[in-house]
Amino acid sequence: MFLMSGRFLLLALLAGPVWAAELRLGVAAVKITPPPGMPMAGYYYDRAAEGVHDDLYAKALVLEKDGAKAALVACDLASVSRAVVEEARKLIEKSTAIPGEHVMISATHCHTGPVLLGRTSRDDRQSATLSIAKQYVAELPGKIAQSVKLADAKLASVRVSAAIGREESLAFNRRFFMKDGTVGWNPGKLNPNIVRPAGPTDPDVGVVYFDTPEAKPLASYVNFAMHLDTVGGQQFSADYPFTLAALLAKIKGPDMLTVFTIGTAGNINHINVKTRAPQKGHEEAARIGTVLAGEVLKTYTRMEPLTTSVLRVRSQMVKLPLAEIQPGELEKARQIAPKYGKPNAAPFLDFVQAFKAIEVAARQGQPLEAEVQVIALGDQLAWVALPGEIFVELGMALKQASPFPYTIMVELANGSVGYVPNRAAYPQGAYEVVSARCTAGSGEMLVEAALRLLKELHP
Repeated sequence: MFLMSGRFLLLALLAGPVWAAELRLGVAAVKITPPPGMPMAGYYYDRAAEGVHDDLYAKALVLEKDGAKAALVACDLASVSRAVVEEARKLIEKSTAIPGEHVMISATHCHTGPVLLGRTSRDDRQSATLSIAKQYVAELPGKIAQSVKLADAKLASVRVSAAIGREESLAFNRRFFMKDGTVGWNPGKLNPNIVRPAGPTDPDVGVVYFDTPEAKPLASYVNFAMHLDTVGGQQFSADYPFTLAALLAKIKGPDMLTVFTIGTAGNINHINVKTRAPQKGHEEAARIGTVLAGEVLKTYTRMEPLTTSVLRVRSQMVKLPLAEIQPGELEKARQIAPKYGKPNAAPFLDFVQAFKAIEVAARQGQPLEAEVQVIALGDQLAWVALPGEIFVELGMALKQASPFPYTIMVELANGSVGYVPNRAAYPQGAYEVVSARCTAGSGEMLVEAALRLLKELHP
């Protein structure tokens, strides 16, 4: 009798997933809208917020499977500093027992969010609103941690499904081969000197959908590779994801949380140079959000249920070599930088080059430290976090090589090292290359590290 019971026990253990615990999910959103007067992010000139069009949030998903937990937090910010990430992770560990390295904290990259002060050469030039900015940054890790704590407290059994939509009308590569042989950056609408785009776009719309066993919608995770620089002005706004979330809530119900993250969009924006039509303001953001919501709604009809045998997380710190600073460049930068914030004080790219030279020199040869993180659910779904504005070619290459059929690329996650072009872009120059603090080949280093982690985590 004992032998027979042992044999059945062995067969049951070999069956695996039949005995595995259900996947559980908790969701929450915490408002992170700054007060009026807060300096706003996204441009190389000072501007203080005058009001709020729509509130900014830290939106959290907490996943739990067989005792293993991971959290994904998307913040309506232009970027999130490494210092904020590290402090938020410490607070999350204390309040939830979720390991800090199991937490992915990303920014949507909206250009109508606040500036986060943090060890850059421009911080001391926000003097008029310095106290407001310091107070906001001091409180932000606690609010991010609160979103995870609230989500963790609401863990419940869920089903998960995924699909990849395709939207080709919204995003455009913003680098162009020009007739004079150069590569131009945002060269202007209907510019007769444009030859063709210098790179591709990524039309993938990644959608991960969570609902209860009774089919009640809980969360939609949407990922798309395009800059959030549509609105402009001096009102805080989440940009086009605001409309996306509002429309999906009308269909799925107000209790469903839509979490948007930006894919690898370092060289991708919404500007169509083949049309004269203006593309700035809340109307344009609403148009983009509506088109994207339409594609998500179509993608819902193609969702595939996923197996969730195991939840695994792994990360690696990658040391990226610094960009080279030419002789005399630092001295010139120190002359230009004090003019920051003064109208027409210097050409735009001179400011870009100046701040880059000062910040690279300040590192005294120490490489940039970039965390590459992968959160994998079963053998079908993985999120990859990269800390910078990553060129689209790099993200597309990684998705193509990934063993997970659903690989979600999330840039500006767990910190930011600035622009990370692909190797081929460096000799072409233009804004992103001029701005990049890391040298050629750095992007490929991140892709290689991420691919190693993906292969290690694939069952």
